[in-house]
Amino acid sequence: MTNTILAGSARTTLPGAQAIGKADPGERLEVTVLVRRQAAADLKARVAKVIGPGKPPARMTREEFATKHGARDTDFDTVTDFADAHDLVVVQRDSARRTMVLSGTVAQFSEAFEVQLQQFAHEDGTYRGRTGAIHIPSELAGVVEAVLGLDNRPAARPHLRNLNGSAPAAATTFTPSQIARLYDFPAGTGAGECIAIIELGGGFRPRDLTTYFTQLGVTPPTVTAISVDNAHNRPTGSADGPDGEVMLDIEVAGAIAPGARLAVYFAPNTDAGFLNAITTAIHDTANKPSVISISWGGAEDNWTPQALNAFDSAFQVAAVMGITVLAASGDNGASDGATDGKFHVDFPASSPHVTACGGTHIQAQGNAIVSETVWNDGPHGGAGGGGVSAFFAAPTWQAGLETTTTAGTTAPLQKRGVPDIAGDADPISGYRVRVDGQSLVIGGTSAVAPLWAGLVALINQSKGRPCGLLTPTLYANRAALTDIVQGNNNGFVAVAGWDPCTGLGSPRGNALADVL
Repeated sequence: MTNTILAGSARTTLPGAQAIGKADPGERLEVTVLVRRQAAADLKARVAKVIGPGKPPARMTREEFATKHGARDTDFDTVTDFADAHDLVVVQRDSARRTMVLSGTVAQFSEAFEVQLQQFAHEDGTYRGRTGAIHIPSELAGVVEAVLGLDNRPAARPHLRNLNGSAPAAATTFTPSQIARLYDFPAGTGAGECIAIIELGGGFRPRDLTTYFTQLGVTPPTVTAISVDNAHNRPTGSADGPDGEVMLDIEVAGAIAPGARLAVYFAPNTDAGFLNAITTAIHDTANKPSVISISWGGAEDNWTPQALNAFDSAFQVAAVMGITVLAASGDNGASDGATDGKFHVDFPASSPHVTACGGTHIQAQGNAIVSETVWNDGPHGGAGGGGVSAFFAAPTWQAGLETTTTAGTTAPLQKRGVPDIAGDADPISGYRVRVDGQSLVIGGTSAVAPLWAGLVALINQSKGRPCGLLTPTLYANRAALTDIVQGNNNGFVAVAGWDPCTGLGSPRGNALADVL
């Protein structure tokens, strides 16, 4: 049997990680295999119409999409034969998501995909990983597009910042409802809409949510926890852990659109888990979310090309279904937390089919914002992520844009620029929330994704139809946003028009409702 390299599957170790031994050959794991879709050329043409000039085509329902563009049974059968030959068990196959999940031991997967799985130690713990490429038999070449989950390193981190200790004198914090009023969000509750929230750890306690929304004077929204890949709503009890992310997302979105249903998809923090949570939300025929909020991400160069392409393909599917996807751009400025002295952008915010959310600092008097600048609290305090992708091409709506660095260098935008939009993210002007029984103030671009998700739910309700992919309309209607022209993110500076600090700017809610 002739084996070939699976394109884009090569892995390197995490920066600073060291191999400490072979993985336990008897350890059981589950691996996600992504197969090609039907009528891929037709889908590509449809995506081009969605993002191009002119009237976009009618949005596809989930059922229509599954019928026309789901996986072929024959491709699933080919993967099943491969699994049987290596004593791997098929535990899930989903045509719409074109996903198969295989179960087996480290030894079985190592032999099947010609990889050496090892244990690695790094600053945040240990993980099971590999280096080099995955190999597949020739009969799977062209059928299988990605194999994810052999490596279980943490794929992403939450993008939030707590206002720890005593607040600085300049701190003025807000409830999400107050932020919505400052941004002139339209009236409504989001009734009839569903907001999907992606979480890769932690959990929420219903009593905390009831207490929080009651104190706000808001009817508590309906919140449903959905398990993906055996992950569950599991609060850690630590407000400084992932519970802060989960509660922030729910409380911000729920305060703004309390009539919307909130579907929270809990998945393992791996590339496979993250992707499966997103595709589960996109193809969820029970909850049918019209907007997806993602507050987790990682530096783009830590992802394999197969993963980047797999996620972006999912976001293209969301676009043709009319689902808005919003992703936080990161809290570590232009470096995205890397220590190599270079600029990096965060993924999945860098996907051109996602609306990337950057961060600002606001000052308000009464019910009006009197000053809004780029969020930047210094090297140790956080700053809004943004920059230029090293992987994705610039979408058509970013043609002709430029970047200006803090060194004064101006250059044409060669690839996808991040972010697209922004909103209050500085913990010094942060969001008052409740986490694990504690009242806290949290900021970060993690807050901006659910802020915009709530706004989209309000607009969807008022229009009676989903907004879908926002960016083509936003770039054509820049006056519906407030341009941020002061500040920098430790790499790029804010200028008139789009910039890689705050994108097109912060929302003017009713103006956006008029154009979306």
